[in-house]
Amino acid sequence: MNQLQAMRVFTRVVDLTSFSLAAKQLGMSAAAVTRSISMLEAHLNMRLLNRSTRRLSLTEAGQAYVDGCRTIIQQLDTIEESLVRSTRDLSGTLRVAASTTYAACGLSNLLAAYRAAYPRIGFDVTTYDSPIELIEGGFDVGFSADRNLPNSSLVCRHLTAFKEVAVASPGYLSQNGTPVNPAALAHHHLLSISDGSARNWEFSDQNGVYRVATGNALHATSSATVRSAALADMGIALLPAPLVKDDMAKGFLLPILGQFQITGGVRQVSILYTSRNYLAAKVRHFIDFSVSQYRAPDNTVGLRAAA
Repeated sequence: MNQLQAMRVFTRVVDLTSFSLAAKQLGMSAAAVTRSISMLEAHLNMRLLNRSTRRLSLTEAGQAYVDGCRTIIQQLDTIEESLVRSTRDLSGTLRVAASTTYAACGLSNLLAAYRAAYPRIGFDVTTYDSPIELIEGGFDVGFSADRNLPNSSLVCRHLTAFKEVAVASPGYLSQNGTPVNPAALAHHHLLSISDGSARNWEFSDQNGVYRVATGNALHATSSATVRSAALADMGIALLPAPLVKDDMAKGFLLPILGQFQITGGVRQVSILYTSRNYLAAKVRHFIDFSVSQYRAPDNTVGLRAAA
């Protein structure tokens, strides 16, 4: 027996004082309504209704029970209405997990664009250097910036991609010289991002592939830390091009070894979430907004370093 459904049937019978009218309103047969009340009385082991050929009346137990049923049903309906309203409302807080690389050069622009259009949405952002559990962490969406698309049970939608560039500060190069080929990097201070990938850089040209062991000066999980170290004349870094675009434009960092291709694949920026079904309106709307912003011809949230 579905007790909640039986309670709804019982209150409707009482309100209409008729089995047949209750059946008509509920879209049930009169026999099904009668059976539901009988099963409810059997479950409670007490009579709820006095039945006669002319009228229905509540027993003392029935009066107490119908009052309780109305309270429970009203509370349940209120909860359900509130939940439905919250899933349709574009307000509240979105919990976002973002890799430090994407957080440093793309996330702020995207969140600012969304907040400008939908100011009732706020963000609670967690950045990460190593893989994070989106579901266990209670996040609504996540952003990754990996060389390969994430292989997981999460829904993954590609947003954009970016290359990496080898850079160093003018101060460092003036003191240590500018390497003319990858082999020369062995004599330089190298700054690398420890993101779980192999600790080496690979360059290539028409003559082949050159592999360089990295991190003799610094290993850091954060690309922002490596960028700061490069700006402080600490060494040569391989960094996401969007992260150092402004630094290079202003002459704070200089590209090196531009005649060589950096191998290993571009970094793929993706938005991740747990399911395509039963998403709250604010979550689905933000996901669709993020995808549309990066795919728009006049992309206004392009990757660049956060100030």
